[in-house]
Amino acid sequence: MDLPPQNQTPPSVVISPPSPSGQKPKSPLGIIVPFVVAILLLVAGFFIVRAILNLIKKPVPVTLTYWGLWEPESVIKPLIDEYQAANPNVKISYIYQSPREYRERLQNALSQGRGPDIFRIHNSWVPMFKSDLDPVPPEAYSASEFESVFYPTTKSDLRLAGSYMAVPLEFDGLAMYVNDDLLDKSGQTVPENWEDLRTVAKAISVCDSQDGTCSAGDRVLISGAALGTADNVDHWQDILAVMMLQNNVNLNAPTGQSAEDTLSFYTVFTRSDHVWDSTLPNSTSAFAGGKVGIYFAPSWRVFDIQSTNPQLKFSVHPLPQLPIDPTRGEKLVTWASYWAEGVNKKSPLTKQAWDFIKFLSSKESLQKLYQQAVASGRAFGEPYSRVDMAGSLASSPYVGPYISQAATARSWYIASSTYDGATGINSRLSVYFADAVNGINQGRSPSEAVKTLSAGVNQVLSQYGLATPIAPATR
Repeated sequence: MDLPPQNQTPPSVVISPPSPSGQKPKSPLGIIVPFVVAILLLVAGFFIVRAILNLIKKPVPVTLTYWGLWEPESVIKPLIDEYQAANPNVKISYIYQSPREYRERLQNALSQGRGPDIFRIHNSWVPMFKSDLDPVPPEAYSASEFESVFYPTTKSDLRLAGSYMAVPLEFDGLAMYVNDDLLDKSGQTVPENWEDLRTVAKAISVCDSQDGTCSAGDRVLISGAALGTADNVDHWQDILAVMMLQNNVNLNAPTGQSAEDTLSFYTVFTRSDHVWDSTLPNSTSAFAGGKVGIYFAPSWRVFDIQSTNPQLKFSVHPLPQLPIDPTRGEKLVTWASYWAEGVNKKSPLTKQAWDFIKFLSSKESLQKLYQQAVASGRAFGEPYSRVDMAGSLASSPYVGPYISQAATARSWYIASSTYDGATGINSRLSVYFADAVNGINQGRSPSEAVKTLSAGVNQVLSQYGLATPIAPATR
């Protein structure tokens, strides 16, 4: 039997005590893995929650549809690009509209729920669009701000039920165009009142009589002034309306001696002076052709005249006035006829639409719009709608006369060239005013013509809640 060597120590045996649970102890890996998984879940949850919050906060891209008139996309596009760059989540889809049947097309689209978010209307159209227009919010213009920024005529033209309904980007109206060569030849000066204008018109006119003077039955070769008819005088509605306003006629109820006198004076150029008649071409063509001494029109007619006859020497002047007695509180009265931007009341994007209109109507944007129009080859852009920009156009030979009259301008619902269609308020009222003019030219008495006119005006305005009660006649 072999015994272990005496100098060797037998190996020790280590016995681990049993765990209290009777199970084997966990390895370190089993503890770390669940901890890591928990950390990963927390991190993933954090990023998921942050992504959701970012999605909630991030503006959803939207597209505003904008129906525009008169300005082609090339003129307004730089401003649209500027706005989109500053507001990357807003896209502007500008759709240039033909003026023909525009009012009917727009109202049909709005009534069918497929109308644009932003659209242009004439200042006289507010009653026709009262159920479609979203009121101007204070974020765009408060009432006091609106009234201080834009010309006084907007207070009545664009206000409905205590709110402003559209924002003008331009101003226009009526001014007197004078053929400089014909005026010089007559030895006359630019008239400042209507009686002087009548004198100048007679001096300029040339007929085919033996001595060149004009009488009944003579053919007019050169007309001193395109006035007196309702068929071939462009913008006759504006001319007659401003004459009546200057003569203190209430256009909502055009009755009495003042209305009769105004109609008589407007038609005197055909009835008595024979310097204009219905056989002549329309007044714009006749003036552009050098055959008319004095002609009345809005600013944009400059483009038509220059296009037709670039060599024509003409100048633009403020409207003639009636004699004014300041002691009786009488003031200058001029004419306003302009376009403004409105917002679709049913649009889900009214907030964005008004923000864009606020941008467009700023001084900086209007200047850029004007300059872009000039860069496109026009003699001038749309005259500024803001009072604080009047000084920058005061010296303009074509635009200055309109801006100089803007503070005293008034408007009504018989404006010409609004393309509001046969059923529009302008067109329907024009029928009654034309009947009055034609009736007097055909020998009807002014009192009879005014009586019929007033009844027709009342009938049309009643449909829009605009009629003024007519007082019973007194003996």
